[in-house]
Amino acid sequence: MPHPVDVHVGKRVRHRRWLVGKTQQELASEVGVKFQQIQKYETGANRVSASRLWEIAVALDVDVTHFFEGLNNAEGTPGEKHLSADVVQAKEAVDLVRAFFSIPEEQRTQLSSLAKVLAV
Repeated sequence: MPHPVDVHVGKRVRHRRWLVGKTQQELASEVGVKFQQIQKYETGANRVSASRLWEIAVALDVDVTHFFEGLNNAEGTPGEKHLSADVVQAKEAVDLVRAFFSIPEEQRTQLSSLAKVLAV
């Protein structure tokens, strides 16, 4: 049975890969493994070594700590709302996040502020 930390890291790898629009094959080629290995990392079936996680972070243009975010804070901080796994994995949610990051930064900040006001 996979260790919960390996499962968490694998999910974070998969979500980040989806957000940047890479296939498992593309990521595998960039880090020098076969796509089946990426599949195993993403499910937590295989543990990712520190050096491989570093390479994955570089390929996905994210800090290595990204993969551990939320690990110790499963319940969240008071008042913080977490998205369900179904929402985060929904294709529409991924498409929305990709579109959001394609907007210039100044407009993205304004759009984010508007969304926060509307969500109250």
